[in-house]
This record gives sequence, C-alpha cells and structure tokens, in this order.
Amino acid sequence: MKLANIAPITELKRDAASLIERACEQRSPIVITQNGRATAVLQDVASYEQDRHAFALLRLALQGEADIAAGRTVSRGEHKKRLAARLKARETK
Repeated sequence: MKLANIAPITELKRDAASLIERACEQRSPIVITQNGRATAVLQDVASYEQDRHAFALLRLALQGEADIAAGRTVSRGEHKKRLAARLKARETK
C-alpha cells in the first residue's frame, strides 16, 4: 500500500485540530503511525460516508453475481408478476 499522507501519533496528540483540518481540506485519509507502523486512519466524515456508500454498492454487486452464479434468478416477467401480487396483497390489508 502506498501511503502519501502520514502523521505520527505524537502529532495527533499534539495538534489533532490541524490534522482534522488537513483531512477535511485534502479529502484524503491520514495514516497515523505508532512506533513507525501504520495503526489508524483519520478521515473526514464526507469521505468516510462516500466510501461506505461505495462499499455497500460493491457488496450488492457481489451478492448479485453470486446469485447469478448459483442460479437464483427470475425473469423480468416473473419478477413483475411477483411484485404485482405483493402490491395487491398490501392493498387488501
């Protein structure tokens, strides 16, 4: 892993506010090191939320591929029938 934005834990302890500001301005995570090794990541909230959304979409895509490989699929027409039946059942409740 190539790490360009690195800060030691002592800098985080000494000046957390400026590291947070830097993470927000650069929209890039900062790897925090302890004893010369990467131990944590500091990231702005907007980037974090964007990453979580991307991971969720990837997880759905992988599940879809697994479903296709396992034969867990239905035709578009069959899906429309099932959906219509569900909607009709809800209306009658």
